[in-house]
Amino acid sequence: MSRLAQLEKLRAADPDDPDVAYMIAQEHAKLGDVPAAVHWYDTCLALNGSYHYAYFHKAKALESAGDLDKARATLEAGLERAKKDGNAKALNEISAYLFELRA
Repeated sequence: MSRLAQLEKLRAADPDDPDVAYMIAQEHAKLGDVPAAVHWYDTCLALNGSYHYAYFHKAKALESAGDLDKARATLEAGLERAKKDGNAKALNEISAYLFELRA
């Protein structure tokens, strides 16, 4: 059974688990399926808006597809959420990546 199939099985057992949605997104990103990855990052964020790595990696997927405007918008949203949550590590990582994309 593939990793993606295993994750889909976990998702069926607990559709409200943002960790599983994030892992599914990561698998799709590894496979180069950006639309599916973005969908699952969005699913993760809908389940938990404070899942800061989902913003970061969604932006990476969008950047890989050449959609820099959406990547920057994703990072800006993640930056606001990290500020709201008081997560200094996420704030620093997202800020640095956003700086890169703006340069």
